[in-house]
Amino acid sequence: MPQSPALKTVRNDMKTLVKDAQALFAEAAAATGEKADELRAKGLTLLEAAAEAAQGAQAAAIEKGKEVVAKTDDYVHENPWRAVAISAGLGLLVGLVIGRSK
Repeated sequence: MPQSPALKTVRNDMKTLVKDAQALFAEAAAATGEKADELRAKGLTLLEAAAEAAQGAQAAAIEKGKEVVAKTDDYVHENPWRAVAISAGLGLLVGLVIGRSK
């Protein structure tokens, strides 16, 4: 299943935030005094932003999953025999693939 552009954007943003935070913490480890405190604070801010972005992505994925489940449930209730036929067909295909691989 292809990933949505929003999910790719969140993943890229997360990677960037984590890399920036790592760089700040590495710089803070070498620095001393007030400069080190400032760098650590910036790093913590970046990590908090990354955590918020991850929570937002998780909430969006959960919501999308609920929508898919609801639509699937509605389809199955509206078309029970078609759903049975599709399931049987998929089962047959999976059985054939497994049978041929052995």
